[in-house]
Amino acid sequence: MSTLGEDLIQSLQEALAHARGDGPALLHVPVDPREVRTKARLTQAEMAPLMGMSLSGYRKWEQGQRRVSGPAATLLRVIAAEPEAVRRALAG
Repeated sequence: MSTLGEDLIQSLQEALAHARGDGPALLHVPVDPREVRTKARLTQAEMAPLMGMSLSGYRKWEQGQRRVSGPAATLLRVIAAEPEAVRRALAG
């Protein structure tokens, strides 16, 4: 069987286990970009480049016009915990 086929079977098995309530569940708590930015003492103009996005795109998050998801939410969590680490990583 191909790798793709094996991956599909594994994914379906995991989905069934999740539906039955078996195995670990991943809980993704929503992240508030304004709260993260305020805690890090950053302006919107400083925060947008840390997120790798335009100022207008970042503002849409804070205004609730766009939803934060996936890797962006993870990066926000990192910025909340270690804003200087993110700055160093992006500068370097």
